[in-house]
Amino acid sequence: MAPAITLAAETELSAANTGFMLICSALVMLMTPALAFFYGGMVRVKSTLNMLMMSFISLGIVTVLWVLYGFSMAFGTDTGSIVGWNSDWVGLSDIGLTELWDGYTIPVFVFLVFQLMFAVLTPALISGALADRVKFTAWALFIALWATVVYFPVAHWVWGAGGWAFELGVIDFAGGTAVHINAGAAALGVILVIGKRVGFKKDPMRPHSLPLVMLGAGLLWFGWFGFNAGSWLGNDDGVGALMFVNTQVATGAAVLGWLAYEKIRHGAFTTLGAASGAVSGLVAITPAGGAVSPLGAIAVGVIAGVLCAMAVGLKYRFNYDDSLDVVGVHLVGGILGSLLIGFFATGKGQSDVAGLFYGGGLDQFWKQCAGVFGVLAYSLVVSAILALILHKTIGMRVTEDEEVAGIDQAEHAETAYDFSGAGGGAARTTAVPAHVAQAESKKVDA
Repeated sequence: MAPAITLAAETELSAANTGFMLICSALVMLMTPALAFFYGGMVRVKSTLNMLMMSFISLGIVTVLWVLYGFSMAFGTDTGSIVGWNSDWVGLSDIGLTELWDGYTIPVFVFLVFQLMFAVLTPALISGALADRVKFTAWALFIALWATVVYFPVAHWVWGAGGWAFELGVIDFAGGTAVHINAGAAALGVILVIGKRVGFKKDPMRPHSLPLVMLGAGLLWFGWFGFNAGSWLGNDDGVGALMFVNTQVATGAAVLGWLAYEKIRHGAFTTLGAASGAVSGLVAITPAGGAVSPLGAIAVGVIAGVLCAMAVGLKYRFNYDDSLDVVGVHLVGGILGSLLIGFFATGKGQSDVAGLFYGGGLDQFWKQCAGVFGVLAYSLVVSAILALILHKTIGMRVTEDEEVAGIDQAEHAETAYDFSGAGGGAARTTAVPAHVAQAESKKVDA
């Protein structure tokens, strides 16, 4: 994120940069419903709506919290290098319409709405690990608590003036630590508390709609240009353009890396692999894209594509149920992208910091390690504690019967697809999925 590298102060609002950043903010907002489609297609049909809603509800909850106190905690005056605070920003009060973000040519309102979209997306990423089994009310409360206790402070560490990672010199252009490692570690913490799905490693749990997955992946790729290129907060010196190019390059390379591994390991090029490979590349280049060259972006993408493809299988080896591979893609991809800065940073992008392969030694690598593992440990532990509190009080999981019958029906009283018009008589009986028929039978009995 640009605040980590202070630009020359400007005194006049730039209409061009302001318009550019508003467009980027809208693109990042699109990523949350895009994620909902991506995750929604990956689950079984009986969980589709719940998966969509677990992402969508973040748009409501985090938006309100950001206005009330989130922006102040993340970007207000530093307190102890841990959290920020500015009472003038509580409720977004006392912010002038043309008041500029310090050192930049865009209004404070534009910066805060751009950052809001990051805050909305991050807890939504966690939801993919919890598919099929979490009460919607408990999930909504978890989002509110997690955003307050984890995301807002971590955003301050990484991007807020005075935050410990900021002051240390950790490079995170657009969210490798603050977003992806943060969400991936949180996902792991929560699933270790709530346990596995019914039938994990026994029943087939294949995606119900690969076209929906590909649509979601494509929209994520599109929105990610705003996520990454917009994080320079302007378009004056070419760094944002470098990030835009590297985003495309690394993502394409990651698709190829994932598919090559998949072909060698499993004998086929799958659409799910292509979509997952794209996301792994997007994740990995997010922290690194402003520091590496396009050739470096190819290396980052290929490495992430191959290693994330390998990592998604770890859940079967270590017996944790990461439903939609949030740990394997976002946590592992975020770690790789952040650490590879220490090797591939050229010193000719967002700053003059060079990595090992460009004569800079390992100094930046160790700084990246501090940022990566500091955020990982904090998010993992605190997220597990929050989940445990909720699990022991209101309960995090639906009942086993509700999970088997379908969480959509249990939590939302709806199903994703209505087959009632598909035909009559015997034809309709064969067309309706078993869980829908079961739900309709219960209504008749009632």
